[in-house]
Amino acid sequence: MEIKDMLIRLRYALEIKNKEMVEIFNLGGVEITVPEVVQILKKADEDEEENEDQIKCTTSMFDSFLNGLIIFKRGVQEPKPGMTKPTAQPSQKGEHINNLLLKRVKIALSLTTDDMLEIFKNAGLTVTKGELGALLRKEGHKNYKECGDKFARNFLKGLAIRYRG
Repeated sequence: MEIKDMLIRLRYALEIKNKEMVEIFNLGGVEITVPEVVQILKKADEDEEENEDQIKCTTSMFDSFLNGLIIFKRGVQEPKPGMTKPTAQPSQKGEHINNLLLKRVKIALSLTTDDMLEIFKNAGLTVTKGELGALLRKEGHKNYKECGDKFARNFLKGLAIRYRG
């Protein structure tokens, strides 16, 4: 699944407007304007492969967007006394983008494991707690499982059903 498609589906599911997209990108550390957001989300015509006004959403941009979504939904985390201000955690090198999507959206929306299982169920996909735990693990853990496009697509579909009705 392409990053642009995930961004479009996430935007639809959570009913995020263009101005909010700009704010989320800015919170994640990517300076962007409303016209640039429109160019990122613009679908390519069937006749032409790449439109010259279209902006490609890179993995690092999407990572920044997900970090910004956490801050947008939950607020800035204040450092505890004696601790330095936390910086946005960049994704682990080589971490699969679909796993990152599941983890960051779970944090941003304060979803529990049961909430996520229900989201998958609403999309018509039965996932066990063990499978979900494997998808949310850190890469390199013995039980880590790479999240396929099917899981990501159904998660975004279930989010749309949950938040849009």
